[in-house]
Amino acid sequence: MDTVGNTGGSVRERVGATEWQVRKDLAALYRLVALFGWDDLIFTHITAKVPGTEHFLINPYGMMFDEITASSLVKIDLDGRKVMESEYDINPAGFTIHSCIHAARKDAMCVLHTHSINGVAVSAQKEGLLPLSQFAFIVLRSLGYHDYEGLALNPEEQPRLVRDLGSNSYLILRNHGLLTVGQSMAEAFQAMHRLEAACMVQVRAQAGGELTYIPPDILKNATVESQADRAHKAMLAWPGLLRRLDRRNPGYAE
Repeated sequence: MDTVGNTGGSVRERVGATEWQVRKDLAALYRLVALFGWDDLIFTHITAKVPGTEHFLINPYGMMFDEITASSLVKIDLDGRKVMESEYDINPAGFTIHSCIHAARKDAMCVLHTHSINGVAVSAQKEGLLPLSQFAFIVLRSLGYHDYEGLALNPEEQPRLVRDLGSNSYLILRNHGLLTVGQSMAEAFQAMHRLEAACMVQVRAQAGGELTYIPPDILKNATVESQADRAHKAMLAWPGLLRRLDRRNPGYAE
């Protein structure tokens, strides 16, 4: 196991091929979040589990999302301790939110959290996400809500975060932002793209005329998207997203 004292060689030389691939995908995800305009300077977080371990990777606190590379990600354990040398610290709120979800949800290989303007706007609305679009139709089948408890620094909040997420793929943190989970970076991104789009449509639709809701009987008969279907769709889109990133902001795989 890597330790804080293990400083010999590059990061790529010190980790296995599996972890290096996770690092590349997570760094790409950070840059995609910035590319799509969902970032909040340095103040939100995306984490990925290192397969076969109880360690996860998180952003170096102080780096902008569009600067993050595979080598710069910080590896920590579920107690927030660095298990591999890094010059960077981590955001305590990132540890509080993400560590409990990784611990409770073995399928949550990636946890993506944003403070997007559209997401926060909907999180502040009493009725939450409304059935106004196909984006919302998909999201509503697997959506939880978590009430605001202040800055996410109190470990006593963690059981309630886990409870409110449950087995869902989407979570609206009231007065705070959005969160998605996935078995890969591709799945977490696709989920956030849907949730963010649903929130954007809602905010824009509410600024116009009378709203048309998806009928209750259509909502009632909706089924939760299967894991296989989620994975298939996400992996169809992911290579194209990486190509877009390579054109606009290469260097994430360094």
